[in-house]
Amino acid sequence: MMFFNGPKNEPVLCRAFPTYLDGAALLWFSKLPEGSISSFEDLARSFIDYFAVSRIYVHGSDYLGTIKQGQHESLKDYMTRFADATVEIQDLDPTVHLHTLKAGLRPGKFRETIAITKPKTLEEFRERAAGQMEIEKLREAQKSDKQPHRRDEEKTFRSPGSRDTKRPSKPTSKYNTYTRFNTRRENIIREILNAKIIKPPARAGNYQDQRFVDRTKHYAFHRKFGHTTDDCIVAKDLLERLADQGLLDKYIESRKGKGGKLRQSRAQASSG
Repeated sequence: MMFFNGPKNEPVLCRAFPTYLDGAALLWFSKLPEGSISSFEDLARSFIDYFAVSRIYVHGSDYLGTIKQGQHESLKDYMTRFADATVEIQDLDPTVHLHTLKAGLRPGKFRETIAITKPKTLEEFRERAAGQMEIEKLREAQKSDKQPHRRDEEKTFRSPGSRDTKRPSKPTSKYNTYTRFNTRRENIIREILNAKIIKPPARAGNYQDQRFVDRTKHYAFHRKFGHTTDDCIVAKDLLERLADQGLLDKYIESRKGKGGKLRQSRAQASSG
């Protein structure tokens, strides 16, 4: 729009640019010293230099080698998670894509099948994966059919004096509101784990019995099923504490309204 109104008109470009800014970017523009900008090139360079640290980190193809199928993760969930990562990588070589996809498979019959058949293209791999996913889907359906009968049998043969084992209660959030990040919480968790800002949990969360959860949803922080990492209360509270400590500023578009008083009041609220 700016170039349409005047591609070679420096004053038009410089005056039109701030009309598309808001939040931290608009605050930055309002504090530019008078007379410090002599051309649109100066304005663009100053803007890029100031906000360079806020750029979202984009992974390279080497990152795909770190993606592994979980011990209890379905092939469908693994391939979906792998596909999400490939979207961030520009000009990804199909050969590298296929190699890392196969290398990330957990040991088992399907990996052995792939090693024997040696699919040479992604299309061939997806065809064989489609058959395996149908098998996994059928197995899950059979398990679901058997579970109600098993529970009825447990109720029938349970001794009168026995007590039902209580399911662990679901944790509650310590915060009323959460910070809005410029990328998914799952990506932030993965990056701060790789950067060793935090350590992986010593033990996976046990507040959800894995027999009664939605196995189509996997949360990488605890390596469990039941919901996504973006919905994991433990992970969300952890990221909120790190944000209050100022360790996640590059993932936050604007710190407006999140000064020391707000951090102090939220810390008091969470302790209460």
